Amino acid sequence: MSLIETFNLILRKAHELGASDVHICAGGPYRMRLRGAIAPVAGVPPLTSVETRQLAGHILLNARKATAETIDAVLDQLQDIDCSYSVQGVGRFRVNLCSQRGSVSAVLRAIADQIPDFEQLGLPTVLADIAMEERGLVLLTGTTGSGKSTTLASMIAYVNHRRAGKIVTIEDPIEFLHRDDRSNVIQREIGSDTQSFEMALRAALRQDPDVILVGEMRDRATIDIALKAAETGHLVFSTVHTTDAQRTIARLVSVFDPNEQTAVRLRLGESLRAVISQRLLPRADGQGRVVAAEVMRNTPTIADCIANSQMTSEIRDHIAAGRTQYGMQTFDQHLTELYSAQLISLEVAKAAATSPADFERNLQFQ
Repeated sequence: MSLIETFNLILRKAHELGASDVHICAGGPYRMRLRGAIAPVAGVPPLTSVETRQLAGHILLNARKATAETIDAVLDQLQDIDCSYSVQGVGRFRVNLCSQRGSVSAVLRAIADQIPDFEQLGLPTVLADIAMEERGLVLLTGTTGSGKSTTLASMIAYVNHRRAGKIVTIEDPIEFLHRDDRSNVIQREIGSDTQSFEMALRAALRQDPDVILVGEMRDRATIDIALKAAETGHLVFSTVHTTDAQRTIARLVSVFDPNEQTAVRLRLGESLRAVISQRLLPRADGQGRVVAAEVMRNTPTIADCIANSQMTSEIRDHIAAGRTQYGMQTFDQHLTELYSAQLISLEVAKAAATSPADFERNLQFQ
């Protein structure tokens, strides 16, 4: 069996086992992440640096990130590349290729064939209301691997099935494929369709969109244009690598010069519609992972907290107080629900809690 045939067979096996990721590194065997833990694939010899380079070349050619004429130059200069890879009859994978110790390593993350809905993801029903906002900025936050992309895809699918309009997505790379339903969906990939998030976002504003998805807000220019898009009547979805709403506000503001930050806070207070922060936690039954989510919606009180840096630290308290009226929830409130439903263990809940002592104390009142 050839190297590529073995590679595709490993991906097929990963799909059958429900693995979330496949890891490739010179000097070691293929590895899979199953139910949150990484384990080597038995019966397959360690990969050499020549083999990992060949696999990387195959992936890049498949993703149209290189041609037969340029592949050697691309691999020689490789530092870090994101792309996607497909296996017929299996599905699609999001790929990160990087250089390490003079060789190429790769991580392939499985992308579900069907876009899961909010209920399947275990997300609160209020996300349906958030997804149908007419305009404004909606942010998904969390660490790498926390499921942000899947939640975003679910929200875009929800809009696509219910809103007659135009959706433009800007992704790096494209993960889930959206087919036109009630909306016309245009999906653009960094590298093959456009050069950068900033450039694609500027262009999107000239493409008559109702909804824009920006895969990630990485820099000042992209954040500024996303805010302008939200201010001019568009619904904008994006992600930020932060762990909760308070840190998200701080991160966005910190990108701007000190003399701009007061104005940026006012803009966020007016345009931000929601911040959904999530983490993936191991299930108590060992069967995969479950989402724990903080949901902040922008109310008049929270808008004041965003606009005033002295009040931003009060956001978490207002989220907790707004559960009944606005459908908001803190991480600790959701952790209590998950533990009470026996979906996570007490140890996992306490480790994930914002305040383990307060969390355990609150359990006594359930």
